[in-house]
Amino acid sequence: MSLFSVPDMTCGHCSAAITEALEAVDDGVEIEANMQTREIDVRSTAGDAAILKALNDAGYPAQLRS
Repeated sequence: MSLFSVPDMTCGHCSAAITEALEAVDDGVEIEANMQTREIDVRSTAGDAAILKALNDAGYPAQLRS
């Protein structure tokens, strides 16, 4: 599982858009969003670089935290 900081994630719509973008990369992705910290925990076989690219392409630039 990888933790990403997504500063532009502010609401449920953002979370849904992020989920959709990551499911396009890995249809088995598991995501836990924390709106207060604006972070997402992602479990995916796609790899961190692919996740970061998908987030950026969806308009949610992110940084890998761990």
